[in-house]
Amino acid sequence: MPITEVTSDSTTLTMTVTAEFDAPVERLWHAYTDPRQIEKFWGPPTYPATFYQHDVFPGGLSKYAMTGPEGDVSRGYWEWIDIKAPHSFVVIDGFALDDGSPNSDMPSMRMEFSFESIDAGSRVTTTTYFGSAEELEQLLAMGMDEGMRAAMGQIDEILADLTSFAAGIATEVQILTDTRVRISRVIRGSIEAVWAAFNEPDLLKKWQLGPDGWTMPVCEVGSRVGDTYRTEWAQPDGSGRFGFTGEILEISPPSRLVTTEAMIGMEDTKVINELTLTQAEGGTLASYLITYPSLELRDTILATGMTDGMESSYARMEAVVLG
Repeated sequence: MPITEVTSDSTTLTMTVTAEFDAPVERLWHAYTDPRQIEKFWGPPTYPATFYQHDVFPGGLSKYAMTGPEGDVSRGYWEWIDIKAPHSFVVIDGFALDDGSPNSDMPSMRMEFSFESIDAGSRVTTTTYFGSAEELEQLLAMGMDEGMRAAMGQIDEILADLTSFAAGIATEVQILTDTRVRISRVIRGSIEAVWAAFNEPDLLKKWQLGPDGWTMPVCEVGSRVGDTYRTEWAQPDGSGRFGFTGEILEISPPSRLVTTEAMIGMEDTKVINELTLTQAEGGTLASYLITYPSLELRDTILATGMTDGMESSYARMEAVVLG
């Protein structure tokens, strides 16, 4: 059991959890900052979590849902306040409504996570600050102490998995809900370099090419909320031309980009793409959360071989990023 101590203090209105692991600090840090990894332990075993958003930068948001054995759902969010990788981060943790927005009827807490090296590996200390003695008592009565013990007891297994989340692993598709899919790939290169590859036309034309031999004659990008973009592909003789267009909904360089996307001439195919870039072991984790308007469209698009196409493109991107 990794937890070595849990204390609560009604004077300082805090609860502190200390846990130790047989792994380097950097490995533990990435377990918390990679959405594919944290969702494997953030919820207790009977209430596994799904992270729909995990923006690891100051001002970013994380949104997650924990689903119980009877299908009951408890939602939460993090607001990222401060990050000093790989040593500490601070978030506001709270309960959320069904749409992911904060639930003002429930308390929120400030949580400080600190990571340090020890002889046996690494130690993480989580200090939660409550707004009042009543809030502290309320959340302890709801089982916060037991929940954290159960959740953190799962971390060792994640830390021992050295291959599933490494650079060089092919593009991964996770079906989160009937209309939401997450596509992930660690790309060797810095966040800044990968962001540029996603957003600079000269670079996009080198890697986002679709099938071998195709070209991108049109590549118009935006840089601000409300800007539109347009990309078109064609075979060498100009035939078979198709493309996509959309609008920028959010942009926070070099970490997050949210856009709409629809095939030109087919507005009923519009989806929402949420791209988040996070420092990962061996490079940058590019995580796409795609929200489809229907289950049918989700399955239709996945059946086209989209994942294989993205893997080929990401492999080309690595060559561009690494020069």
